[in-house]
Amino acid sequence: MKKLLFLGLLLATLQVGFAQNSSFKDGEWFKFKMSYSGFLKAGNATLSVKETDLGGTPVYHVVGKGWTTGMIKWFFKVNDRYESYFDQQTLLPYKFVRNIYEGGYTKNLTIEFDQKNQKAHVDDIKHNVQSTFDTKPNIQDMVSTFYYLRNNLNTDKLEPGDEVTIDIFFDQENYGFKLKYLGKDRIETDFGEIDALKFRPYVMAGRVFKEEESLTLWVSNDKNKVPLRIKADLAVGSLRADLEAFKGLKYPFQIHIN
Repeated sequence: MKKLLFLGLLLATLQVGFAQNSSFKDGEWFKFKMSYSGFLKAGNATLSVKETDLGGTPVYHVVGKGWTTGMIKWFFKVNDRYESYFDQQTLLPYKFVRNIYEGGYTKNLTIEFDQKNQKAHVDDIKHNVQSTFDTKPNIQDMVSTFYYLRNNLNTDKLEPGDEVTIDIFFDQENYGFKLKYLGKDRIETDFGEIDALKFRPYVMAGRVFKEEESLTLWVSNDKNKVPLRIKADLAVGSLRADLEAFKGLKYPFQIHIN
């Protein structure tokens, strides 16, 4: 369960290409429910968007939260908070915050991005250590990736087997994140049947995931590109995240009612 919020946020990283219109707006909010091995409720995660100002620059401030619930929290408590401040025009991040509690393990750090000089200034608040790292051009953080890619999707050009990569800086490292488009699908949700796009991200096999292709993800096949579901085969058991509630969507949500 240590990757609870991470899996929720991975619902975001499903898009490729270029779209003509923004897919989100100020006030958008998602809530996801997590279940372990198909039956045990594991926790919840939320994502919220707010327009604000950072040092005189108009930005979107996104807050992602994740926490365990029910029986799970009694033997492995998670209480995570992620924040991203990214430019309203370019959607490139200026600031990223990670403050987590995962079964007694804690981390509290802030990353300031210098996009012009391709640097990431990391302040490890817990250990009072400041470091600077080189980054790739147009680097994203884990949260801003969601919104950057949602705004750059052209579903008309997607073909099964297409792959996309994007450079992400997380903690103290650059990552080349890659995912594959699997095709169109229609899935049953709490709201009804929804037409979706299905993806498979490549993850690092090992202690958490069984193998590189352990994740399957779905987003709505409409202008919103709403993250709907993720399934993950873990080293022990499996984890599933489903959209449970939402508000503030920019476009009507296309749902098929039986």
